[in-house]
Amino acid sequence: MRPPRIYYLMSFTLMALVLGALPLFGWTVDDAGQSPAAASPSLPARNNPAPLAPSLTPGEPATPPNTTETISLSDIHPGMQGVAYTIFAGDQIEKFDLVVIGVLDNFLGPRQSIILVELKGAKVEYTGVVAGMSGSPVYLDGKLAGALSLKLGVFDKEALAGVTPIHDILDPPSAPANTSAANFAPDANAPRGNAVGAANSSAASGATATTAGNPPQNFSLPTPIAGNGLPSGSGLEPIDTPLVFSGFAPASLQPFASQIQSFGFVAAQGGTAPARTDDARLVPGDMAGMVLVQGDVSISSACTVTAVRGDNIFLCGHPFLNLGNVAIPMARSRVVTTLSSTLASTKIVNIGGDIGTITGDHTTAVTGRLGASPAMIPLDLTVMAPGGEKRLHFELINHPKLTPLLVALTIFNGLAQNRVYGEGTTLHLSGEVRLQGHAPVVIEDTFAPGDTLSPDGLQVAISVQSVFARLFSNTYESTVVDRIALNVESVPGRQSYSIDSAWLEKGEAAPGETLRVRVLVHPYRGAPHVEETTVRVPEQIARGTSLRVLVTDGETLNRASRGFSLSTGGGTNGLDQLIALLNRERRNDRVYVGLFSPAPTMLWDDKELPNVPLSEINVVDGRPTPGTVQLLRESLAGEACIPLDGPVSGVISLNLQIR
Repeated sequence: MRPPRIYYLMSFTLMALVLGALPLFGWTVDDAGQSPAAASPSLPARNNPAPLAPSLTPGEPATPPNTTETISLSDIHPGMQGVAYTIFAGDQIEKFDLVVIGVLDNFLGPRQSIILVELKGAKVEYTGVVAGMSGSPVYLDGKLAGALSLKLGVFDKEALAGVTPIHDILDPPSAPANTSAANFAPDANAPRGNAVGAANSSAASGATATTAGNPPQNFSLPTPIAGNGLPSGSGLEPIDTPLVFSGFAPASLQPFASQIQSFGFVAAQGGTAPARTDDARLVPGDMAGMVLVQGDVSISSACTVTAVRGDNIFLCGHPFLNLGNVAIPMARSRVVTTLSSTLASTKIVNIGGDIGTITGDHTTAVTGRLGASPAMIPLDLTVMAPGGEKRLHFELINHPKLTPLLVALTIFNGLAQNRVYGEGTTLHLSGEVRLQGHAPVVIEDTFAPGDTLSPDGLQVAISVQSVFARLFSNTYESTVVDRIALNVESVPGRQSYSIDSAWLEKGEAAPGETLRVRVLVHPYRGAPHVEETTVRVPEQIARGTSLRVLVTDGETLNRASRGFSLSTGGGTNGLDQLIALLNRERRNDRVYVGLFSPAPTMLWDDKELPNVPLSEINVVDGRPTPGTVQLLRESLAGEACIPLDGPVSGVISLNLQIR
């Protein structure tokens, strides 16, 4: 079979590009079609093997200077030679050289300068600036000068980096006064041990350590605009901080890729390592980071330690998310190896035991304190299916910006990577979220598989994420979650229903009378059948009134009875009211019948005031804060429902005359 014409076109185009590019490298093509290597004395002969890349296995061990002496920015000048310390593989700190190119004054902001350096040495010239290298301590004239923190774009040909000056790290501009360098005792002796967290390991689930034979997969894609808003490669930007996902499959992260990238994360697969008694014995050049999720899976960041002052740890040399003062668990990170890439070299790390608390996330440094770790939110997920039952346990940080996304990631991965779970099943979700000092939020919904390629379990994750987003976005008080318990029952097949038709037993009724309503529901790929229920006409309905009978699903009735305040949580003036509103929302696996009278309903905060007289509306009008009162043209006068075993969709509107 002859190759298609496009094959020859692509072949000729590629040959032309190659031949046209040879002169750029000093190579020429003679009449015989050969390209003599002698045209460029800097290039090896074609028959000679290319030089081997330097080995990234542990090299010569090095120990950072045991000194607390620092160098002033005014004493730094171009041409100064120095050294930096980091880990390329194992727990072995290695030294590499650097040369100061210059100082960029006011680079990060007013009075926040950067030292521009060029890294020297076989390894760093081969790998370039590596994700996870941020925080690596830099010494000039034997004094601590700062931390590697910035890189120059991607595909750079020289290992150029920015160094955050040490005085901005030890005394960050936005840090509280009691964490300044002046309050830290000099660390004249070797850093002391700390066994905190040896029993509280992120490897409690039994996960094994990652090996060099299983490199991470990087899920963030390059974009034409760099994080600093300049075209990629034209400006210094923070060195990527790997966000290490252990126990997550790439497919579990893909639906949330845009959210992960919006935070500036560089997602990479990694592993967990058992807690060790020496986890808290940190020295400059070691690695540590924030723990966002731990348990049967883990999500953690990884940075290099710049300085240790007593129990206070300084790392990264730039912010993680610039969250300010925080209380997030800190864990030891252990490097397996370094993956070299022209696009983005990165360290492959395992997350060790908890060693303390991350206390600050500021422009020039992430700070932490050795000791006890803060409490996390326990999340218990039980997945039940005909093939068995699987229980998973996770712990998440309590933070308004991160917790909703972390909950969704953890739940979706717990479903998609569960051996008892399978696509093409109907999922029944139930559970509760217990809040400190408040009533629990009850969660109950059903999700049927769709006709698209979207994973079935994604609907469950997004639904729970929405609940947490509404809880944490309330403007009245901080939301402190005590515990999350969720159960997901997987039932084979697609169990969903559409409302085809509905009719009343009769077209008129008297006040106080009970009316029979029949609904024709159509199961997915099944025969339609009739369901029925009864609804009572309120006695206070005036004779001669015409009522609207709405036969519909729960979401439509929610919107009809609550207006715009439903989805946003608007109209509530406290967390208790928001919780009450969430718990009153109707389920999606029922057919609802609502009786609407033509009298207006006033929604004031979380209260529904049906049949409001015009005189009361005039009194209230203009007094509350704008946006706290909403008027609907109808009032929900009665309601009934028909439980089914799958999601319901559709709406039918009928008229009922009151005689």
